[in-house]
Amino acid sequence: MAAFIILFDIYWLLKTVFLSLHLRHTFGVMKKNLKIDWLEKLQKENPTPDGKIFWQDVYHLIILPFYKEPYDVIKETFDSLISSNYPKDKFIIVLGIEERACPAALLAAEEIKKEYAGNFFKFLITVHPKNLPGEIPGKGSNESWMGQKVKEEIIDRLNIPYRHILVSVFDIDTRIEKNYFSILSYRFLTAANPWRASYQPIPLFTNNIFHAPSLARVISFSCTFWQMMQQARPERLTTFSSHSMPFEPLEKIGFWSKDLVSEDSRIFWQCFIHFNGDWKVIPLNYPVFMDANIAPTFFGTMKNLYKQQRRWAWGVENIPFMLDGFLKNKSISFSKKLYWAFNSIEGFHSWATNALIIFALGWLPLLLGGDNFNYSLLSYSLPEITRFIMSLASIGIISSAILSVLLLPPKPSWFSGRHYLLYIIEWALMPITLIIFGSLPAIDAETRLALGGKWRLGFWVTPKFRKK
Repeated sequence: MAAFIILFDIYWLLKTVFLSLHLRHTFGVMKKNLKIDWLEKLQKENPTPDGKIFWQDVYHLIILPFYKEPYDVIKETFDSLISSNYPKDKFIIVLGIEERACPAALLAAEEIKKEYAGNFFKFLITVHPKNLPGEIPGKGSNESWMGQKVKEEIIDRLNIPYRHILVSVFDIDTRIEKNYFSILSYRFLTAANPWRASYQPIPLFTNNIFHAPSLARVISFSCTFWQMMQQARPERLTTFSSHSMPFEPLEKIGFWSKDLVSEDSRIFWQCFIHFNGDWKVIPLNYPVFMDANIAPTFFGTMKNLYKQQRRWAWGVENIPFMLDGFLKNKSISFSKKLYWAFNSIEGFHSWATNALIIFALGWLPLLLGGDNFNYSLLSYSLPEITRFIMSLASIGIISSAILSVLLLPPKPSWFSGRHYLLYIIEWALMPITLIIFGSLPAIDAETRLALGGKWRLGFWVTPKFRKK
């Protein structure tokens, strides 16, 4: 047992170093990309994947589902779209509301349309009916409704070629940097097979980061850093939250699944299985800006953080879908099936267990080992050995703390030097967040999936809150 503990700690140290290097690499690439004028790059190079489609031919279909989010949050998203340097006459906007959120949601949508519709090529408001058979109320079913409606009412009526359309599905709080659609178009037009890929930006949860409690800030940046690490490993990258993909394959698979919670990651597996393993995610190494999860009260924030992490961990529901698809589809190579099955299962297992193992292994054997263990030389040395290894692993936390400060948006007037110190010191809370807002919600979600029935999760909408 002592040998296992030491080996596991060494494994954790090596993994920390490995992922920290990936994080720093992606950070450097993102900073470089932010300095490039991607529209100018498009104009100069004028890339074309097939000699028939150029950047001037690319339409951007922007799907924005929302529920009861405040008008100010939606307005900020549209202000960022207006600030884009990509030609707005290539933007098709779909603002999708839920019937169960009417009439307030419809009033907000109409106000947005009145203020912004004239800036875009087309603007469509859809109302997703409630209680449709075979659906779970939530983002996926709404997005599928939006996709079908814009196909019928705009794309097909205007005979816009499906191959010319890139779909960006955004959470309603997503703000873009002005070059987002330019770099997206560039990556699409320079990809080896652009119609067999999704395009993933880096989510930065910083829109309201200065009003978030310390725990919420650490959790928000931890999620960002995980996505940044994954961008450095595109061979195992799947779609998450706000992302983009071509309309042609999306229409072929019948849009998003309507009966599940984790539609953002499921769309990857739908495409991967439908196209016989010929699907990948291309990292943009470019940010989009979203809200940190906060509530009016501290305990309300903690509750919302737990629910959000549990909903993300509910992505484990994709594993049975993936494995079932692998069994039925004989055209996907065995090596791909084995690679994805192992990485997916190992990933969710580690999410639920690693933090607890690290927390327990240092002291639990001493407590339960009995006299034969407690009086051995190895048992005497074990705490010192594990403490030394974990101290080395804490370098990853220190580097994360520094990067989190570098990624902060423009500071408010009240932000002073002591706040920089606070924002670094608060990363000492990370061991707590790994257990309470990492392992526990993951175990909760995975246990619920195993039990099924009444224990299954529905879609929980993360409330959007901004302090005035």
